Amino acid sequence: MNSKNGRAFDDFEHGGNLYAAARQSGLRPFDFLDFSANINPLGIAPSVKEAIQSGIESVSRYPDPDGWELKDSISEYYKVSKDNIVLGNGAAELIYLLCRLIKPLRIVVPAPTFSEYERAGCSVGAEIVDIPLSHSENFQINADTVMETIHTGDLICLCNPNNPTGAILTVDKLEKVIAEADYQNATVMIDESFVDFLPRDEGFSCRKLLDKYDNLFILHSFTKFLAIPGLRLGYMLSSIDFSRQLHAIKDPWNVNMLAQLAGVAGLRDLEYRQKTQGFLQSENIRLYNGLKQIAGFRPYPPSVNYILVDISGTGTTVAKLHDQLWKERILIRDCSNFRGFSSGYIRVAVRARTENDKFLQILGTLFGKGDTN
Repeated sequence: MNSKNGRAFDDFEHGGNLYAAARQSGLRPFDFLDFSANINPLGIAPSVKEAIQSGIESVSRYPDPDGWELKDSISEYYKVSKDNIVLGNGAAELIYLLCRLIKPLRIVVPAPTFSEYERAGCSVGAEIVDIPLSHSENFQINADTVMETIHTGDLICLCNPNNPTGAILTVDKLEKVIAEADYQNATVMIDESFVDFLPRDEGFSCRKLLDKYDNLFILHSFTKFLAIPGLRLGYMLSSIDFSRQLHAIKDPWNVNMLAQLAGVAGLRDLEYRQKTQGFLQSENIRLYNGLKQIAGFRPYPPSVNYILVDISGTGTTVAKLHDQLWKERILIRDCSNFRGFSSGYIRVAVRARTENDKFLQILGTLFGKGDTN
């Protein structure tokens, strides 16, 4: 277990920076195949695109500060009370908002995991406590280890499924952590930004625990599933009392009108949801099996729309692979700035089948086929 005061803000990077790639190459952002950003491979649903286009005139008015229609749709789909919902300009905004509200003494996070938990904690002066994850255990989070780490005043941030590893915990194990944190007067935030990609989330989502634990916050993102990272949309679930407190300190018009319309349309489009989940059930395993066949590649079993890969067996570095793929106009996520990794890890998004095939073909040309026995 490591205890640190955080990193320099320049150390925090994310995938999906097409604009930097375009500036460096002189190409357009969409000249690249972006495997670095884990967005819905089906792209924007026609219903969401139509809602955005038909709602363009609404930008001449202020958005609804209460986001009433969107909250109503969230409430109906996820079976939660509107009083538990706080809307955000992307999920990331809500992480910072939560830290501003509770001012944790420490942020307890698995290593590796999503870096914005640490960055948000640093913004309020919290100490950062790592719980190292082991490659020999497929980077699975151990609930008992988390429980042993909890102190009064902590904020425990668990991404489920975890980004970038894809490891996932059942709600039964998560409840043990939440209960122990409640006993220790600590807070738990469960980031469920990727649960929509699961065909069934009943055994993994903590929504049913909201009425049982006041120390529980659940984070959710529409950005990934609805493929709208440029609009920014997320929400947080908490007790009614904490929901009111979060509303009191957030910006009044933090979610723009087009994002609200996109969220409503996306929640109503059950066909798009089922199509996405059905596609990923087969395609993430197909891409995983394809990566296993590349000499020196060790992919970790995926749970949703991205795959962690150890390329240390290739004899090359991530930086060299990045440059090789750059020439082919393909971007990957270099995981070297995730705390808890040694060098040699990349994250690969699951994209459309033809794009995945192109990616595997190029990798096969670069490294050849390995021994899959």
